[in-house]
Amino acid sequence: MQIGRVAERSGVPAKTIRYYEDIGLISKPDRTTSGYRAYASQDVEILRFVSRARGLGFSIKDVRNLLALFEDRERASADVKKIALDHVDEIDRKMAELDSIRHTLVHLADKCHGDERPDCPILEELAHGRLLGGDA
Repeated sequence: MQIGRVAERSGVPAKTIRYYEDIGLISKPDRTTSGYRAYASQDVEILRFVSRARGLGFSIKDVRNLLALFEDRERASADVKKIALDHVDEIDRKMAELDSIRHTLVHLADKCHGDERPDCPILEELAHGRLLGGDA
């Protein structure tokens, strides 16, 4: 099966498939005598697996580890669970960070008069970081 067909069946763009091959996330397929990539139906399933994992926000490194565990029939499910829970912890950290950013922006928007006056706490914070103890 050629790359266009695999892309169609897996839902992963051909460019992304080639990228995954280049970084070694998935195996490079054999080539036909005319030089085309020749994929098997198993490659479609692997790409769907990768796509689902990436859709859940797993990093390339985590996807690589999950694929290795998926292919290892003697794996411990605890290893898979650890990767998933570590990812949940990372999501929680990012959510807290986003909540803090949201809080800051709401605070700044509340301080801004939003009228014809030129002074604006939002721009002041971005320029100098003075209002909320920024880096500058």
